[in-house]
Amino acid sequence: MSENTDDERPFRVLGIQQVAIGALDKDPLTSLWSGLLGVDKVGDYRAESENVDEDVLRIGSGPHAVEIDLMQPIDPDRAPKVHVPALNHIGLWIDDLPAAVDWLSERGMRFTPGGIRRGASGHDVCFVHPRGSDDAPRSGEGVLIELVQAPDDVVAALG
Repeated sequence: MSENTDDERPFRVLGIQQVAIGALDKDPLTSLWSGLLGVDKVGDYRAESENVDEDVLRIGSGPHAVEIDLMQPIDPDRAPKVHVPALNHIGLWIDDLPAAVDWLSERGMRFTPGGIRRGASGHDVCFVHPRGSDDAPRSGEGVLIELVQAPDDVVAALG
């Protein structure tokens, strides 16, 4: 079922911001992506509250850059399990994140706990839950989707 709500939607999806890949040990992933494929590692991120230790890689530059986040759980027995599934989530640049969250919430979208918060790369983020619930039946349809507030240069380049 397709919905045409372009006239009322107060935000735009501008492009892919990141792809996140998880494993119990991120070292082989980093060896592949950074070592063999030559993708530049630009940072590290560790958050106990998110149960994640990650290497941040970047393909391209400027507003057209796409992150490859390689993640391992700090505690493999605790949630969130950033290594399950291996392709953990996809991140989308959003031109107005608060408007997107409000608008999608009004239409029954389920988000993960935590609301809008600062993400690994310093941008405000929130996550669309992969599964709906009784209270919020809309979801990522099996995919965890990270909505990322696009900075002004990305909005100008991709908008």
